[in-house]
Amino acid sequence: MIRILSTRTIRHVAWAALMVLTAGAPPVAAQDETAPAADTVTGRTFDAPVNSRPIAEKFWWSDDWYDRGVIEVPDNFAVTETRVSYTNPADGTEVPAILYRPEGDGPFPGVLFQHGRRGLDVYVQRLARRMAARGFLVLAPDVYEARFIEVFPLEHDPATEGDVDAGVDFLLSHPDLKGDRICLYSHTRGGYYTLRVAVEFARQNTDVACYVSFYPHWQDPNAVEPLQVYRYHSDLDRLEIPTMVFIGEYEQYQRRRSIETAVRFMKEAGRDVRLIVYPGVGRGFDFRPPNVRTFADDLATRDATLRTAAFLKRHLE
Repeated sequence: MIRILSTRTIRHVAWAALMVLTAGAPPVAAQDETAPAADTVTGRTFDAPVNSRPIAEKFWWSDDWYDRGVIEVPDNFAVTETRVSYTNPADGTEVPAILYRPEGDGPFPGVLFQHGRRGLDVYVQRLARRMAARGFLVLAPDVYEARFIEVFPLEHDPATEGDVDAGVDFLLSHPDLKGDRICLYSHTRGGYYTLRVAVEFARQNTDVACYVSFYPHWQDPNAVEPLQVYRYHSDLDRLEIPTMVFIGEYEQYQRRRSIETAVRFMKEAGRDVRLIVYPGVGRGFDFRPPNVRTFADDLATRDATLRTAAFLKRHLE
């Protein structure tokens, strides 16, 4: 015979069972102020981030700004754009490019800007233009148009490395160039092209004074998947010139891992390298279009642009 218990009886039984189970048990985690409420770990807390490094180690610190309210005014130039081309002597390929020149009397320090997988489209052109507006003569080669390569290629054509290298000679011979060295500036796969130019083509310390890249692809794009995720390109062990790299905290894992690993080993080797990670942004923060662009994207881009300009100027003076 099945006996159906009343709701009141079930409630009494449940309370009795609970008292038995909790008798003599330690206080629950909610009563312990040091224990987290959740049983999982998340990347964010309600507390503001803290940087307890000594002020001397905070490269971004400014007493003029913090104590006296003084903000450094950046250089601003109107920019002219000229379509140019040059020849890669290795195979005679003609490489189209855009030359960005600040208006006014030159000469100006030189920068070679190299695009990544999306090519030299209107969004990416803004990156080169922004640096020219800071007072630099900027050459932006279009190596995909030169080789009839569709944008967003999966495979890498090593011949494009020579196309970028030939751009160094073009810029060094320009009458508006100030000095006898330039710096390399890039993003995404362009960071691999310029890395090869600096190291494999032996331009560093002679023709090239420094290297800057936004979330660079620091591995051979044709390398197998494990190398893409767990290794950086060996050229980075030989990169000797001052280096600055920018990424967002939401950078793709396989890219961020190789970048952070390479920077760590470069620092251990005593190299002049700095990696800046911007909170709240991910890949493409420097060129994302207005319809998806965030406030954090803009803050990061403006800061990175000014830091890049100061870095380039310091090493080209």
